[in-house]
Amino acid sequence: MRDLEVLMNPNKMVRHLQKPAHEFTKYDIIKFIDDYHIEMVNFRHVGEDGKLKTLNFVITSKDYLESILSTGERVDGSSLFSYIDAESSDLYVIPRFRTAFVNPFSEQPTLELLCSFYTKEGKPLESAPEYILKKAARVFTEQTGYVFKAMGELEYYVISDKKELYPAEDQRGYHEAAPFSNWECLRLEALRIIAQCGGKVKYGHSEVGNFIAGEQVYEQHEIEFNPVEAEEAVEQLIIAKWILRMLGQKYGVTISFAPKISVGKAGSGLHIHMLIEKEGVSQMVDEQGLTDTAKKMIAGILGKAQSLTAFGNTIPTSYLRLVPHQEAPTMICWGDSNRSVLVRVPLGWIARTNMIKDANPQERGEVPYIPGKQTVEFRVPDGSADLYHVVAGLILAAKDGILSGSSLQEAEELYININIFKPEHKKVLDRLKPLPASCHESASYLEQDAAFYMKDGVFTEGIIDSFIRRLKAFEDTNLGERFYKKTEEIEKLVHRYLHWM
Repeated sequence: MRDLEVLMNPNKMVRHLQKPAHEFTKYDIIKFIDDYHIEMVNFRHVGEDGKLKTLNFVITSKDYLESILSTGERVDGSSLFSYIDAESSDLYVIPRFRTAFVNPFSEQPTLELLCSFYTKEGKPLESAPEYILKKAARVFTEQTGYVFKAMGELEYYVISDKKELYPAEDQRGYHEAAPFSNWECLRLEALRIIAQCGGKVKYGHSEVGNFIAGEQVYEQHEIEFNPVEAEEAVEQLIIAKWILRMLGQKYGVTISFAPKISVGKAGSGLHIHMLIEKEGVSQMVDEQGLTDTAKKMIAGILGKAQSLTAFGNTIPTSYLRLVPHQEAPTMICWGDSNRSVLVRVPLGWIARTNMIKDANPQERGEVPYIPGKQTVEFRVPDGSADLYHVVAGLILAAKDGILSGSSLQEAEELYININIFKPEHKKVLDRLKPLPASCHESASYLEQDAAFYMKDGVFTEGIIDSFIRRLKAFEDTNLGERFYKKTEEIEKLVHRYLHWM
């Protein structure tokens, strides 16, 4: 099995070194650089704004290469994080060898490595985004005995000049194929490159949200990943966003992950699927369906949903997406296959079926039953999400639910599998709590839950204060009412946040 994992892996480093990425050592990196005549190394890291930063090195000797791989490099933390003082701002960035991949866009052979932040004492920076997620995952496993896995659905728009031959049909793009999907070629190239860079890609497809505005075509696509441990889940989303934007530059089109792209259109979410395992076995379902542990996990997430928006919905246009009747959640509830709930339980191959044999009567052998594919989906976040922090927050909320004695009853009370916006279900709607309607409101919920996120030393006070300050600075209270029927004003707002994260 391990040999197949190496032989079939699209990452050329894995194939060349004959080992999975999590086993890479410093000398593996040096060997690959030597064998492939790599000329440059880039250290990549994520600052407070959630964007991928870079520090470039030209390899001038083997001693110099070993030096930077052994000790990292120094950076100015105060320029990356608002809560770090300029008087004591020096930080180290240290490469994580398992993240190494060959840059698919550089003219010179270049190796990329994601980095972690360390203090002058050589200790992890407590407030660093990647370390907050690492702490959350560690605390989750220590206190529950489970491993938390996640994956994202990365929705995005390709915005290009109008093509007359096969014009986009308004809101009719779901699973459309070329030639009726103009930018399938870009998506296919992205899938291949993301896999080569270490992303565990599940599939890609065109999404429903096609439309034409003026002389431009807006075509929506999605790339979905397979569940992996939390840190890797975030890393592959960050790298995938970078790859898509680089491809947009190559093709001369605009790539946007914005939650709202135009008035009256649904926009893009960034749904996060989750599951928990114990000793490699999923704990999500049993013979009766969803386990009590999974339901408790859901209840914990519902209980912190309002403050989780502070990490997952970070710009004013996020709250123009969270409106009724556009497949985005507005109320705190969960259900099966219902795309308007906050946490959805998608189809999960629970039942033992003969679908493959029915579709393929010639199949004579036993068809293996493959368990463990059931996830639950948090449908609130969008492309503005601060990925390290929102996944860390989800882990802590899931832990809280699993450990709480009352969460199973709370899950039962919040299970909804009806259209809550129909007049006959008004009583159900009235008893549900709403999601925030603005960044300012989201910040208020984060203030209320601050102690929860800082418990066990996971989030720091500086990080929480930074989010609250940034969210309140938008001054977007009653945004929907202020911009009601003001189409031009909304379009300006949408354009301002087209490339926020």
